[in-house]
Amino acid sequence: MVSSTKLIDGKAFAQGLRIRVAAAAAALKAEHGFQPGLAVVLVGEDPASQVYVRSKTRATEEAGFHGVEHKLPATVVQNELMALIDRLNADPAIHGILVQLPLPAGLDSAAVVAAIDPRKDVDGLHVENVGALWNGAAGLVPCTPLGCVLLLKDRLGDLTGLNAVVVGRSALVGKPIAALLLAENCTVTLAHSKTRDLPGVCRQADILVAAVGRPEMIRGDWVKPGATVIDVGINRVPAPDGKGRLVGDVAFDEALAVAAAITPVPGGVGPMTIACLMRNTLTAACRIKGVAVPAV
Repeated sequence: MVSSTKLIDGKAFAQGLRIRVAAAAAALKAEHGFQPGLAVVLVGEDPASQVYVRSKTRATEEAGFHGVEHKLPATVVQNELMALIDRLNADPAIHGILVQLPLPAGLDSAAVVAAIDPRKDVDGLHVENVGALWNGAAGLVPCTPLGCVLLLKDRLGDLTGLNAVVVGRSALVGKPIAALLLAENCTVTLAHSKTRDLPGVCRQADILVAAVGRPEMIRGDWVKPGATVIDVGINRVPAPDGKGRLVGDVAFDEALAVAAAITPVPGGVGPMTIACLMRNTLTAACRIKGVAVPAV
């Protein structure tokens, strides 16, 4: 039986965060007369993207936000998509814009992200927000990395002086997590598949973040005894029932035997992404309206 004290329950933390965001949104409406507004843009018929968008739309409603969903065919041309972004940038009722990635072939994702007003870039991918993150300035932070750090601070408290190893250097997860941990005064190593002696590097970590997208790549003997492990990976692997099963980037049972705390997959980092999207939209709305951002 898995000890519940070792598990970092992202689902429960995310639910609490969403409740606090909804309460803050209700207070904004009562005291200042506006609702945070989120526009989600879905291009094409990708099944996984459709599932994500439905979850985000439901969370928007539960938070008491003003929500708008734009569904465009995969045949949409770049100029039409950019024109929609321009309209959303100019819409005073919209404070957050999220374009579901990846976009269909033939569309320039980088140009679309660059066209979003940085103040409304609730994915935290615009170059101005990336620069603000690394400079320690106030910007909008990518949702999954933000969720990881919130879980770490909830479990460990002050992170100052801890050795953190992030395995994975993507712009979506690895790099922003590294920047956030630096801001928390960790000593950070950003490792990847070409790092020499990757198992040895991982064994130095008080905090080990796995974000490589390779099922169960990080084995139990890579984990320092007593470390805290954050598993960002979500991978489907074959199973006897033919449907497959979800696993992370960490060999969970092996790591569980030595780690002090670990996020499960599913139920760990995943629920935090949408909760932090709601938090980012609340933050964006308050900044745009010139209202103090509530502590949630």
